[in-house]
Amino acid sequence: MGEIKVGTASWTHRSLLESGWYPPGASTPERRLAHYATRFPIVEVDATYYALPAERTAALWAGRTPAGFTFNVKAFGLLTGHPTRVAALPKDLRPAAGRPRVYPDDLPPGTYEEVWTRFLAALDPLARAGKLGAVLFQFPPWFTARAASRRTILDVAARCRPVRVAVEFRHASWFAGDEREATLRFLREHDLPYVVVDMPQGHRSSVPPVVEATSDLAVVRFHGHSPNWTSGDVDEKFAHFYTGAELSAWATHLRALAGRTGETHALFNNCCADNAQRNAARLVELLDDCER
Repeated sequence: MGEIKVGTASWTHRSLLESGWYPPGASTPERRLAHYATRFPIVEVDATYYALPAERTAALWAGRTPAGFTFNVKAFGLLTGHPTRVAALPKDLRPAAGRPRVYPDDLPPGTYEEVWTRFLAALDPLARAGKLGAVLFQFPPWFTARAASRRTILDVAARCRPVRVAVEFRHASWFAGDEREATLRFLREHDLPYVVVDMPQGHRSSVPPVVEATSDLAVVRFHGHSPNWTSGDVDEKFAHFYTGAELSAWATHLRALAGRTGETHALFNNCCADNAQRNAARLVELLDDCER
């Protein structure tokens, strides 16, 4: 039975800081992360999707957490094909003029390669400390199941090696009919962890919660079931609190995954107030009950 690590996708979200989850003494970034690390053994860093991380920041994260703590890092949006704010790029890499958002093809090849170089270099402190779990590549809704997409996945995996990548899809074509088994087989053949997603259904970005493992690492991300999934307000989009019944069902799924993997990461991204932290804590209790 592999280890199950449970955590959340944020420790600094504004509504979390306002929720009262942190004790009064945890009033600085250092103390908040240190407190978080006393409660959970893993965290997902989502800020790196919106802007390139800094190597110094990653070094601080490594230094503020105990041995054995794990950071999963979300890939910078430009590297997954999402439109990216020009202002999110380092000043020396920004186009001289043009649109406020850019895609990879909008940048000179040398600039795009430099973004990759700086992104991976910024993760070095976590890797050296043995605290980098996986880099999450959440591909966009227009990233459909086709040969070119599979080549892209293999390219990002090769670029990141020896760092592991975990693959999250946001288009249902990957799991439609026979494509489901083809998708899982492709990931298994290349030893690529597949990200199980629990999310609202019926939207362009919706994928079903296919509970499968494709590597010795399994990753499950809980986005909740808010009816406001398309809202531009983050708190509305993720305003779902998992019920005890929902968490009990997922505890069973996670135990099954852990029976087929060396490690399973369960990360709550329903980051509205302290919903994610409370749900994660309850899931840990349910998993502990299964051990008894």
